[in-house]
Amino acid sequence: MDINKIGGEFGLIERLTKKSTNKQVIKGIGDDAAVIKFGDDYLLFTTDTQVEGDHFSLDYFTPRQIGKKAVEINVSDIGAMGGEPKFFLVSLVIPKTMDVEIIENIYKGMREACNKYEIEIVGGNITHGTQLIIDISMIGEAPKQNLKFRSGAKPEDVIMVSGDLGSSTAGLNLFLKNIDGFDDVKRKHIEPEAKFYKVKPFLKYINAMIDVSDGLASEVTRICEQSKTGAIIYADSVPIKQTTQKAAQACHKNALDFALYGGEDFELVYTVSEENMDKVKGIVVGKIIKKKVVRILKDGKEETISGHGYDHFLTNV
Repeated sequence: MDINKIGGEFGLIERLTKKSTNKQVIKGIGDDAAVIKFGDDYLLFTTDTQVEGDHFSLDYFTPRQIGKKAVEINVSDIGAMGGEPKFFLVSLVIPKTMDVEIIENIYKGMREACNKYEIEIVGGNITHGTQLIIDISMIGEAPKQNLKFRSGAKPEDVIMVSGDLGSSTAGLNLFLKNIDGFDDVKRKHIEPEAKFYKVKPFLKYINAMIDVSDGLASEVTRICEQSKTGAIIYADSVPIKQTTQKAAQACHKNALDFALYGGEDFELVYTVSEENMDKVKGIVVGKIIKKKVVRILKDGKEETISGHGYDHFLTNV
């Protein structure tokens, strides 16, 4: 059976998932990172693979940007759980004919991110293959009171995002269509940054959280699945910069679709009770409801979500 016939990436994950019975496993599959209780500490584990031709291209990424992105997206996952990154391992699949200087510059980018977050590369593995692949496994930590899960959303919570959306997918489309200009939008795609610092000051008021790696609609759906709730997304409130709107127009695409179904913005989506709204910062983009369905409010009418976020096995934005 083809993977796309069982629901793509997320359908496959669901088929492969087995709930852990180990009492040390506080959170396993189903969140941005696994959480393991180790003595009095809570350790966070995450991993992410970047594949040439899918997640990046040497046609428009510099090797330094590739390395930096590989670290930033893992830091984003640790931050989305309320944790701080500490160490990571790097595994590389390298074509035999690849210039050593490219690999050295990828590591320069990774070490730039290491210095930024005060983290360290502590090992890894190298092998050969037909295309460049970078896999990072990162360890972080968090005090118990800071841990945030997708499962914490409650009916009547407001849904908020930490910043504008859609720019990374707009940047990717500009590159793919060889459209000149829009340098700020393109930079959002080739130089993404983790956004945990935006929510850290008010972390205690957040009920559920996830980072935007696959698009707002997908991330809200993931929160609802884990929280056993539904949601309404306010289309008119989704924050999209004017430059992103213009870039989408230049690509003959809809900027709202980029924000809802694109991805790799790495802003944070989080839910907060109405009584705590004045204690947090962010843009309100919806609310959590009891009924287990995710809808979008457009022009005064509610619509069922018509697409999905980024999925490695399905057609995407």
